[in-house]
Parts: sequence; C-alpha cells; structure tokens
Amino acid sequence: EEERRAVVAEDHAEAMQRVHEFLIEVCGDVGAVEAIGHRIVHGGERFFTAELVTPVVEEGIEACAALAPLHNMAHLAGIRAARAYFPELQQVVVFDTAFHQTMPERAFLYALPYALYKEEGIRRYGFHGTSHKYVSQRAAELLQRETFTGITCHLGNGSSLAAIREGRSVDTTMGLTPLEGVAMGTRSGDIDPTVVFHLARRRGMGIEQIERLLNQESGLLGLSGRSKDMRSIEAAAIDGDKRAQLALEVFTYRVRKYIGAYMAVLGRIDAMVFTGGIGENSPATRRRILQDMEGLGLQLDSVRNRAHVGQEGEISTFGSRVKILVVPTNEELVIARETLEVIQVSQERS
Repeated sequence: EEERRAVVAEDHAEAMQRVHEFLIEVCGDVGAVEAIGHRIVHGGERFFTAELVTPVVEEGIEACAALAPLHNMAHLAGIRAARAYFPELQQVVVFDTAFHQTMPERAFLYALPYALYKEEGIRRYGFHGTSHKYVSQRAAELLQRETFTGITCHLGNGSSLAAIREGRSVDTTMGLTPLEGVAMGTRSGDIDPTVVFHLARRRGMGIEQIERLLNQESGLLGLSGRSKDMRSIEAAAIDGDKRAQLALEVFTYRVRKYIGAYMAVLGRIDAMVFTGGIGENSPATRRRILQDMEGLGLQLDSVRNRAHVGQEGEISTFGSRVKILVVPTNEELVIARETLEVIQVSQERS
C-alpha cells in the first residue's frame, strides 16, 4: 500500500527518523520491512546492475559524485541515515544510469579527444533508466512479446526518450548529465555549446550563472516566461498566449524529431510508448507530437487518445502499422523488485 504524509525535516537523518516513527506507529515495529532500496542517479561506468550496499559500493557512489555532485552525495546521506535508524536491514542501490549501459560506443561517445573519455569519464550515460526499463517491459507484456523493440518517451518536468532493441537500451537523449536532449520543464535540452562562450563574453556571466540558466531557467519556463508546468502552459496557449504556444511547439517538435531519429536507428519498431507526467496525462501534447507522422506508421486514434489520461492502454488506430501505447511508469516498483532480487541472491550465497 501507499500512504502519503507531509514531513518537515532539516536533513535526511530527520526525514528517515520520521519514516521510522511512522512504521512504529502503524506496524508496531519495523519487522515487516525486509530491506531498503535507494534510487541513485549516477553510477558512471562502475555500476551496471543493482548492488547490495557495502563500503566498496559507497566509495563507488562517492567516486561518481563528480558526474552528479548535487545528487550522489545526497544519496549517500540517505543511505547513512537509513543505516542509523534501520541498522539490521540490508540496503540496495538501483542506478538510474544502469539500464543505458548497454549503449554501444558509437552512441555514448562524444566526438571529443578520446583521452577525455578515458581519463575523465566524459561520455553519454543517460537517465530515467528505471522508468524506461519498466515501461519497455510492460509494453512487451501488453504486446505479448518476449522483448520490446521500440521507443519509450518519458515526458515530464524532466524528459528523455530511449531507443530500445530487444529489451536493451541502444540510445537515449540525455547525456553526461540530464541536461542533454529534448527541452524540459526548466532545462534547455540540446544547444550549441558556443552559447556558453557567447554568454560569458557578451554578458559576463560566470559558470555557475550559466549552469543555473540552462538547468533551472530554460525549457518550458524560459520559453513561456510563465511556468514549467505543462498544464498551465496548455491553458495559456488556449487563451491565446503566443509564448505559451511557442513553448508547446518547441517542446513537441524536439520530441518528434528524436522519434524520427530513433526510428532510423532501430529500423523496425513494435511500438512507441508514452509515460511520465506529461506523457501519461496530456492527450493534447501526444497529438501535437504525432502530427504528420502517419507516413512513418504512427497513426493516432483521437478518441482513444482522449480516453487515456493517466491510464494504461493503446491509443493508435486499429490499422496503425506501429502500436502507440500509454503506460504509466512505476519506478518504485522497479526499485522494489531489484532490491528483492539482490537480497535473495545475497541470502542464497550466505
């Protein structure tokens, strides 16, 4: 079951204390809990699968912090807080980048001096791995296939697409960090790197200012000047707000362009899947993305599209060569499943 409570906490330790208190209040003890699973944003090239937390694994997460300084150190704080309040429980880490570690070199390498990859780990890693993994597996079940070949579109405040061949990621839109790819709620997505130099020279902006601009002040928010929330932007666009309309056009155009690119990468696809807050709940955005794509076999059924808001199902026409699906993501379930698998293997070995 799921229960939500508002918690005010100064840090991870205090937040974990609230979780501990809640379990005591509801269950009488914490005996019903078998393990704790954590989502870790960046595993670099060190982690390809979920791992049982050990001192060596913690060191590895910290070593990857240079690639995600705001995230990985916070994850470690969460792990240590959990250990303090649940010392008897095993902990497992599930990496957001792991699902994309099957990408070939041609997809993950940047055209930079090769030494920067070998010495600094500068390459494309991809994110939203738990989401892309879940929806691709669920799509295979819905299509009654052993594995899924197609495109998964995780569209929300953070957005990414993945090209998946026989259940394995072969390309994805995010790169070294979650900034690369399509436009997002506050992230710019793909830009010419020279924009950074231009802003530094012409506006005298420092590295931190530019980083904040690209990550927190761009995307739908920057284009619309109004909001990062797609619902607000769609409402404003209907009311005639030109910048809101422009934000929608840029967002949907970028997604549509990557769909076309990934169809070329894969050659043949079983289906295309929408997920994430926008992908699951905005029929209008899905319609804009798929406009004029009938020639590629993507035929959207307008009635089915409008009927599927936040619910699983097919939204393509009955004659569409390529199935179009809506699959609500469930990253927590992936974390729970992988945590269970890891502790079962650990118990068998011991």
